[in-house]
Amino acid sequence: MVKITDVARHAGVSPSTVSYVLSGKRPISEETRRRVEESIRLLGYRPHAGAQALAGRRSNVLALVVPLRGGVDVPVVMRFAVSVVTTARRYGHDVLLLTQEEGEQGLRRVVDTALVDALVVMDVQLHDPRLPLLRDLDRPSVLIGLPAESEGLTCVDLDFQAAGEACVEHLARLGHRAVALVGSPPEVYVRQTAFAQRVVRGFTAAADRNGLSSAVHPCDASPEAARTVAEQLLREQPALTGVVVHNEAVLEPLIDAFEQLGLRVPGDLSVTAICPDELAASLRVPVTSVALPSEEVGSRAVESLMRKLDGKAVPETTLLPPRMTARASTARRALA
Repeated sequence: MVKITDVARHAGVSPSTVSYVLSGKRPISEETRRRVEESIRLLGYRPHAGAQALAGRRSNVLALVVPLRGGVDVPVVMRFAVSVVTTARRYGHDVLLLTQEEGEQGLRRVVDTALVDALVVMDVQLHDPRLPLLRDLDRPSVLIGLPAESEGLTCVDLDFQAAGEACVEHLARLGHRAVALVGSPPEVYVRQTAFAQRVVRGFTAAADRNGLSSAVHPCDASPEAARTVAEQLLREQPALTGVVVHNEAVLEPLIDAFEQLGLRVPGDLSVTAICPDELAASLRVPVTSVALPSEEVGSRAVESLMRKLDGKAVPETTLLPPRMTARASTARRALA
């Protein structure tokens, strides 16, 4: 079956240009229009019925693109998904959840069938291969995440770099001089996932600014991995007194591991985290944390899409400032 992308390739234009020729939504030069129409005729392209209908009305469906790759924390992802779905329903839209790792091909497939009015895209990488297509689509999109180059995109997220900095600054104010970041699983960093990279950037910048010794340790999401990382940290940083955790799944196992190794929290070791408030407050030792505002991020992403669908301007980048709550897991560094 001939697709709109085949027509675009044959005519030497973008898929969105072909869509504009078909729908008449935007003015297209006569020369380009003739070239596209000739390609349609030669290839025998037949627009999907949904695509033809879309020229006159909306589908009232949003796509939530969240590939469940290795290292993805599904419970955290679902918090964002629930917020997107709940907010979309307030605007009379349903949500199509796309979880396969299809990249650009998957986006093209959904757009070509005209199933959705707009897209929310998660698990954004610093240099995400989907970005050129998202810039070129005739369908609005919002990223939950901030790539290295955000020009021409709409991005909503927690300011993860500022969150990493806030955790270190809190420990520095309490007198801690040696700190470590226990981060996401290794594959998350290999993919250069934007939120994880930005936490590292903020953590490292704040540690350097305060003259602290620091180390970054990725950690698989298992109690065994938490124990291994705890042992490695104490072996490599014997003066360690402050830890930042950006890996929800290992927060409690990591505290248990440190205490089994003879360090009391917070008497010997202060722990901060970037995680949902409910988790941080519910642990045996309530953890000082920067909240993960999944509900607000998801709702803002959908609200931005609704404005874009109505032809209204939206900010290119919206970063929510970190909100830290001090709890029982941090204390002033004990003097030797």
